[in-house]
Amino acid sequence: MALKKTDLYSSLWKSCDELRGGMDAGQYKDYILTLLFVKYVSDKAKADPDSLIDVPPGGSFDDMVAAKGDKEIGDRFNKIISRLAEANDLRNVIDLADFNDEEKLGKGKEIQDRLSKLVTIFSDLDFRGSRAEGDDLLGDAYEYLMRHFATESGKSKGQFYTPAEVSRVLAKVVGITKDTRQDQTVYDPTCGSGSLLLKVAAETSRGITIYGQEKDNATWALSKMNMILHGHEDAEILKGDTITSPQFTNGSALQTFDFAVANPPFSIKSWSNGLEQEYGRFEYGRPPEKNGDYAFLLHILKSLKSTGKAAVILPHGVLFRGNAEADIRQRLLKQGFIKGIIGLPANLFYGTTIPACIIILDKENAVGRTGVFMIDASKGFIKDGPKNRLRSQDIHKIVDVFTRQTTLERYSRMVPLSEIADPKNGYNLSISRYIDSSEPEDVQDLHAHLHGGIPDRDLDALSGYWDAFPQLRDQLFQLDRPGYSNLTIDVGQVQEKILDSPEFQTFIDAARDLVAEWFGAHRECFEGIGADTLPNDLIATLGDALLSRFKPVPLLDEYDVYEQLMTYWHDVMHDDVFMIMNDGWLDAVKPRMITVDKDRKLSEAPDLVVGSGRSAVKYKMDLIPPALIIARYFAMEQAEVDELTTAADEASRAVEEYVEEHAVEDGLLAEAMDDGKINKALTSARLKAARHERADVAEIEALAYLIKLYNAEAVAKKAAKEAEAALGLATLKKYGDLKEADVRSLVLDDKWKATVRSRVVSEVEGLTLALVNRIQELGNRYAATVSYLDAELIAAKARVARHLASMGVES
Repeated sequence: MALKKTDLYSSLWKSCDELRGGMDAGQYKDYILTLLFVKYVSDKAKADPDSLIDVPPGGSFDDMVAAKGDKEIGDRFNKIISRLAEANDLRNVIDLADFNDEEKLGKGKEIQDRLSKLVTIFSDLDFRGSRAEGDDLLGDAYEYLMRHFATESGKSKGQFYTPAEVSRVLAKVVGITKDTRQDQTVYDPTCGSGSLLLKVAAETSRGITIYGQEKDNATWALSKMNMILHGHEDAEILKGDTITSPQFTNGSALQTFDFAVANPPFSIKSWSNGLEQEYGRFEYGRPPEKNGDYAFLLHILKSLKSTGKAAVILPHGVLFRGNAEADIRQRLLKQGFIKGIIGLPANLFYGTTIPACIIILDKENAVGRTGVFMIDASKGFIKDGPKNRLRSQDIHKIVDVFTRQTTLERYSRMVPLSEIADPKNGYNLSISRYIDSSEPEDVQDLHAHLHGGIPDRDLDALSGYWDAFPQLRDQLFQLDRPGYSNLTIDVGQVQEKILDSPEFQTFIDAARDLVAEWFGAHRECFEGIGADTLPNDLIATLGDALLSRFKPVPLLDEYDVYEQLMTYWHDVMHDDVFMIMNDGWLDAVKPRMITVDKDRKLSEAPDLVVGSGRSAVKYKMDLIPPALIIARYFAMEQAEVDELTTAADEASRAVEEYVEEHAVEDGLLAEAMDDGKINKALTSARLKAARHERADVAEIEALAYLIKLYNAEAVAKKAAKEAEAALGLATLKKYGDLKEADVRSLVLDDKWKATVRSRVVSEVEGLTLALVNRIQELGNRYAATVSYLDAELIAAKARVARHLASMGVES
């Protein structure tokens, strides 16, 4: 069975659990990532004799496995890693973690057991077939760990990792495409763990030449390992402070590159400490001594070729701060170097919660540039634990809009330099000056409050719905007076009216049809999934095609539809595709038995259980869940199980209701209770005693009737259990009888297409419920007019007067 991404993630994070307690995440990441590296290169060397990494005798992961249980296990690990490092010129890269550190790992038996468990977790993973071109499973797992390490490390330790979603945006907007040549260069002067550089490389079809510099020694080592894990062994990653000691130089000048990406440390105060040579970087002004944001931006600008392009993450302050930074900003704008600015959501990064922006530089087309393209993407995100995260739809929308320079209301526009230079703006680039992203105010209409009716302007604001359902507005509203309309039905009937309308049903059917058309148009791609499939390219093609199909559809946001596909891809489809690629359609569908440890604990939740008790056999069906097999082949049997289960539930309910009625103090079953409880055994014992004692006839009859109910319950439960067991066996057998055509149909039609269709329909239903809520809100808001309230007041006064009169009090 192929190693799935989700299983790999689970195993890696389980390994972290073994190390928690003795150290923080900033420390134990070195141990986990080192083991990950050794395991990966050892497995790849077995599969590929021409691997660029030499795994020498005594320097492999197998040697680590052989050290399990050894009293000197920590020292042996260090020596194994040292041999691997020496053989590949990786000293001070992969050997930074000390596996014999008693303060961190414990002493004696503790360190022995901890490292033995750790190596066991990794030994269960097989990376020999884990990487298909274009879909780097190990690299993604590395990213997964880095993200979690950054989350756990806290505010001061998060700078070594740029969130993958942000990295993807930079890689795409910087101008790199599938046609970018391998000999073109990309540079990151503050490369951290290398994620930005790798995302850029992933955008090309032939690769790109990578250069990076990192100040922190441990993070530099992470970057070196990361490059190797991603197949970029020849990437040139150097150590040193980029501002005070740039490593990529040609004498007194900086080396220049075709592209640059960077996420420099925000607003660093010590940027100039030790600065001796400026390399001509500050020709457009010297940044303030206590803020290094523009120092990095100017360094990157100087490091670009005459046609170079860059995308840099910086805090929003660079857009509007004054004094020296304002002068630099003005000169850069006049030179035409700033192509675009993208405002990002707050709390995306692990080192800070403040919002940041992406500044896109472009030297090639600087001459004659007449504007800056701005995007306010600050509201497109999802909460993910303590941080915010860009969704697939947010990334795609940003890239689409920026690439096409599309103007969208409250989101994006090309801002002329003349507007930026206007004295009222004074070269301030604060995005909110040029794009108002706030939602329109929900204005209360005083005239409507006084005289009733819903303002037409509120209904006009729902134009997207009326475009989708052309007749619905006239069905729900009628003109009351110029500018105001009334509901034709009670406000409580709005939801039923909309959901039952033929237009709504037609709209949902059309959405289903579009999904079916999209799926049918790409069925050949789905059916052709095999060992040579490039998953990233596959989902990119499918996602873009779904976007284009839903773009003309009124009401529905095509990016929301796209997000439904991408969420399902990340949660389920990616693993499915990976299994089919590695195992083939037939082998991927085979059930696998779930292991049980010595404490009878399952390693994972079963999908199907055959048998009962200790003899029960538990199975996992990774590709096709049993429910799909049952729905297609055993619908009648499932209906019978459901019927028998319902009967068993009713029998149990009959027992509960009878006991609840009579097993009370002084009740007919009171004598059968023990410590307030009653069951069949107690009931039988009491019935026997009652008959012997010639007790009250009513009690004997009640006890006998309860025994009858217990027996009926047992029979019903047995029948349901036997039917369910028979269905389980039949389902398990069916997996073995499936032909490849059956598997393809079940996966493609019953699983993937049906799920995507259901998710898209849920989008329509969600939007429709939003319409219902808005109409109900407006209807209730203006229902109580002044005349209505006056009438209510008069009626209330009359009721009070009547009550007072009935009590003999004159009002």
